[in-house]
Parts: sequence; structure tokens; C-alpha cells
Amino acid sequence: MVEAQKYRIEQEMTKLINELDRTYLRKMQGDMHRCAAKCCDETINYICLKLQHNHIRLNNIQCYPWPMTNKLVDKCTINFEKCAVRCVDKHMDLLPSMMKTMKSVLASGKPPPAQNV
Repeated sequence: MVEAQKYRIEQEMTKLINELDRTYLRKMQGDMHRCAAKCCDETINYICLKLQHNHIRLNNIQCYPWPMTNKLVDKCTINFEKCAVRCVDKHMDLLPSMMKTMKSVLASGKPPPAQNV
């Protein structure tokens, strides 16, 4: 069950990242390549500096969403695990009372009441 929820989060984050890629990053990458082509007409030092600047800028922008994505997945996983622990603890606390009731019914010698399952 945890895996299914984690998968849902990952799918939604992938969708978000793909939208950012289509909307912003591809244009920036295209601009970088057009600039690189234009730089071929310039001096070699200028080309190297310009290409390096554009590559670093694009790389930084492409990496921007991932830390937030990982942080969200981690937060959801932690919250889900805490919730699951609380749920199990709550139901474990019901076991002694349930056991007492079952012992009482069985000790009475009467058939247990019918259960709607």
C-alpha cells in the first residue's frame, strides 16, 4: 500500500517536471544551442566562455526541481509511516478488550452472537 502511494506521488512529480521541461527548459536549451551556433563565428576564447556560461546556467535550472521533488516524496513517506504507526497502535490497544469479550462469550457456554461480515 505504501508503495502504491509513493508511486502516485512519483507519477505526479514526473508529470510536473515534464511540464516544466516543455514550458521552460526546452526553450532555454534551444536558446543555448542557438547561442552556441552564433558563437562559432566569434573568437575561440569568447566561444568557450559563452558555451560554459550557458551550459552551467542550463544545468542549474534543470536540476532546480529535483531537490523539491525528493523532499516532498520524503515528507509524504514519513507522514504516511507515522500515520500507519498510529493506526496500528490504536488497533493494538483494542486487542485486550476484544480478547476479554471473546473469553467472556466463550466462558458463558452460549453460542456467540451472529456477526455481520
